[in-house]
Amino acid sequence: MPSPNTVTPPSPPELLLDNQLCFALYSASLAMTKLYKPLLDTLGLTYPQYLVMLALWERDGLTVSELGERLFLDSGTLTPLLKRLESAGLLARLRDVQDERRVRITLTGQGRALRDGAQPIPHCVLARAQCTPADIGALTAQLHGLRDRLAQPQA
Repeated sequence: MPSPNTVTPPSPPELLLDNQLCFALYSASLAMTKLYKPLLDTLGLTYPQYLVMLALWERDGLTVSELGERLFLDSGTLTPLLKRLESAGLLARLRDVQDERRVRITLTGQGRALRDGAQPIPHCVLARAQCTPADIGALTAQLHGLRDRLAQPQA
């Protein structure tokens, strides 16, 4: 164990916390989630539940595996989310009539109606970010590209 008088040499620039892309993404994600919390509280949703609802408002009737692929979530993470949303009366999980191994997720009337309450949320985020829609679109495209490149298997 180093003595209290040991001087640690300064870190090289590539090891400074504020120079890390991962930390910039992580801290921005924390700030974004913090921004969303009060907005989603009014809907009775957590941020992961909101993502599920967004995907289903976009395309109702997805299978659990399709929803997991869309949200980049495994079934161990997704299943508890779906159970809570089903308990809240926002969706139903039904066995696919063509293949009983698949479970389809469908919105209930209450789940569809919740979309109206969610409509102001993106405008609130845009205003808080102090960005134009074009800026947000460009940043989103960059982040999707980064995500896709990072997800590719190494050659």
